[in-house]
Amino acid sequence: MSAVDFTEFVAGLATSSGQAILPFFRSMHTTEDKSAGGNFDPVTEADRAGEATMRNLIKRSFPEHGVLGEEFGTENADAEYVWVLDPIDGTRAFISGIPVWGTLIGLTRKGVPVYGMMNQPFTGERFSGDGRKARYEGQGGPRELHTRATATLAEATLMTTSPHLFAGAEKEAYGRVESAVRLSRYGCDCYAYCMLAAGHVDLVIESGLKPYDIVALIPIIEGAGGIVTSWTGGSAAQGGTILAAGNKALHQAALELLAG
Repeated sequence: MSAVDFTEFVAGLATSSGQAILPFFRSMHTTEDKSAGGNFDPVTEADRAGEATMRNLIKRSFPEHGVLGEEFGTENADAEYVWVLDPIDGTRAFISGIPVWGTLIGLTRKGVPVYGMMNQPFTGERFSGDGRKARYEGQGGPRELHTRATATLAEATLMTTSPHLFAGAEKEAYGRVESAVRLSRYGCDCYAYCMLAAGHVDLVIESGLKPYDIVALIPIIEGAGGIVTSWTGGSAAQGGTILAAGNKALHQAALELLAG
């Protein structure tokens, strides 16, 4: 599969999943809670429709590939290429009618993220990357993405989905970083990582992520010049505690505060 064919295929996944999801946005739909008594974890008909659409297209085009998705689990996990899908990252925003959710389409080769796209079909925006370059398509026309060169934490803008999702030692660690930055903003899920890649914010810190929450975003951030790891500096591909930064200096400074 050539680079051109691959780009076209991912674009097709984004278009088809968007067509399946959008009829449910800002409309009456059924919402279920997957949390089993924990923090509210909603899933909708739109989540399932979007993922089913992408899985069918992948199976038809690349039956030898694996798929890991939030709604329907894992198939052929030992394949060389595995697609990692989150049809609606930010379902809480989706059910609230706020367009800061997105469809995450990631691809790993031998466990390493090699391509990713975040598609926001309502606003018509796409963020994509292969770890070497990152690209935006949407308002204002297509362009390359680049993180910004903020020098210190005191000048930085930090984002997280919600500080209430941290508990215990993780809450204390996050608080040390938030106390050191100039501005904190909440609630944007995958959109926050794309704003980091686009040079509008400097740090994203989260915990409790699954692979489908982050794999697609890694090549976008790295392609834009940023860095994304676990809180201990390891690979972010398996989820867990995540630190994304626009440059190595900010990343190191935040790592040190997270470690205490």
